[in-house]
Amino acid sequence: MKVVAMIPARYGATRFPGKLMADLGGKPVILRTYLATLSTGLFDQVYVVTDSRIIKEAIERGGGKAIMSKQEHECGTDRIAEAVENLDIDIVVNVQGDEPFVKKEPLEAVINVFKGDDADQIDLASLMQEITDWKDITDPNYVKVIVDQDDFALYFSRSPIPYPRDKEAGARYFEHIGVYAFRKQAIMDFYRLPMRSLEATEKVECIRFLEYGKRIKMVETQYMGIEIDTPEDLDKAQKYIKD
Repeated sequence: MKVVAMIPARYGATRFPGKLMADLGGKPVILRTYLATLSTGLFDQVYVVTDSRIIKEAIERGGGKAIMSKQEHECGTDRIAEAVENLDIDIVVNVQGDEPFVKKEPLEAVINVFKGDDADQIDLASLMQEITDWKDITDPNYVKVIVDQDDFALYFSRSPIPYPRDKEAGARYFEHIGVYAFRKQAIMDFYRLPMRSLEATEKVECIRFLEYGKRIKMVETQYMGIEIDTPEDLDKAQKYIKD
């Protein structure tokens, strides 16, 4: 099984423009993400896929591999699909560019579902971690996921799901972690299929897979990385790297 990692990297960002090139302990955030992914030893190849020559040059100066997108893309998944279309691979793992402390264990877990007893039912896999703070559960910046008894995703939402009409019923709440492992066919299907109303409403791209009948296996993890979405997150990361 040939497995590659693709790190989509857009220079512009709504909440924190240029964040991937922000200095983090002497290296740009995106280079730290690339090096952390490479150091897991899980992949046949690791690439950054970007719309920015600044990012491409930073990765190459750091000894890494980068691919320039040929087209404009609305989301990272489309950017990856363009990059892998002509590659001979089985599984592509999407690692978010703003996750400079990505670790081996959760990436290995999401790859290993394609070696399990129900692998033939899985189009893609992703990560989730339990959240218990009601501030996080109700925060629309935290995408929540609910699963069936076999951990296949039923739905993703920025709203609290399930709705807590009875808080004593024992429901657990899970944050979706945006690390994916796709079969190549699944990501190419995503690239070619139009966005539908649920994805457009929630602005959660993995809903497109559900709307078209793809099966997403979720893996529970204690990920606890630092995703750099804001300058405050970068401050946390600076402190973390010094400890």
